[in-house]
Amino acid sequence: MSEIYLAGGCFWGTEKYLSSIRGVLSTQVGYANGNTENPTYEEVCRNNTGHAETVRVIYDPAVLPLEFLLELYYESVDPVSVNRQGGDVGAQYRTGIYYIDENDRPVIDRSIAKLQTRYKEPIAIEVEPLRNFYPAEEYHQKYLDKNPFGYCHIPRAKFEKAARAVVNPAAYQAPNKAEMKRKLTDTQYAVTQNGATEPPFQNEYWNCYKPGIYVDVTTGEPLFASSDKFESGCGWPSFSRPIDPNVIKERLDTSYGMRRIEVRSRVGDAHLGHVFDDGPKELGGLRYCINSAALRFIPKEEMEKEGYGYLLDFVE
Repeated sequence: MSEIYLAGGCFWGTEKYLSSIRGVLSTQVGYANGNTENPTYEEVCRNNTGHAETVRVIYDPAVLPLEFLLELYYESVDPVSVNRQGGDVGAQYRTGIYYIDENDRPVIDRSIAKLQTRYKEPIAIEVEPLRNFYPAEEYHQKYLDKNPFGYCHIPRAKFEKAARAVVNPAAYQAPNKAEMKRKLTDTQYAVTQNGATEPPFQNEYWNCYKPGIYVDVTTGEPLFASSDKFESGCGWPSFSRPIDPNVIKERLDTSYGMRRIEVRSRVGDAHLGHVFDDGPKELGGLRYCINSAALRFIPKEEMEKEGYGYLLDFVE
């Protein structure tokens, strides 16, 4: 088992969020890397002790590699905010990654460098060896489990997304435009890079219902499972949900005089299609209408060989 200490603002919400993640075995809230011994909550809040509200995380790296855990942690914080998360202000609410294993430092540094490419402002997450950690008072431990309607600076919807996270984005990499020009067909390139739409009923997977998964054609990142595919009559592949809600990005699309929600892949930022709220109610009510040209199908019998064996439980 491995251990890391993460500060992300008020530790009530950060603990609840991190404990939701598959592969996290235990969590404990406390005060880290400050200048005093055994501080109380009141001292940390009022006496400039230098401590950060922090969560001790014990996790299984075989299920949850550190780089994956950090990517999920970033989803719960504003990484460019200094001494503030949500409505909580003060040095005790700063963000930080505190490690006890020196071998973790290169992983953390690479992860922070990758995160920086997404922001113009400098990343404010401090990275330091753990100097000290003092468990917080008992009433702070698992606070949101004890007080389900208690204060939390993290939107509750993010807890569910964290709980369903199974695809490690660090395992996939987007090729550059030149590589994609060589790798993709003209239609695949037009759809994924220029937002084109292929003809209905004249695409590869619209009526394919074999067991397996569908991955981003540009990166190989898993997106959808055959178990969530249904016949919608629209002429394009339709899914009720992604394998992992984190693999999909949504944005408003007002092209052609319409208001639609475009869906794009996380790592590749490839245009996939759109999501509508006219799907089967018994499946959640959503219809992810996806271009076949944005997908590559991996049959169930080939998933292990291609490195997707960990997703076999998603395929019926």
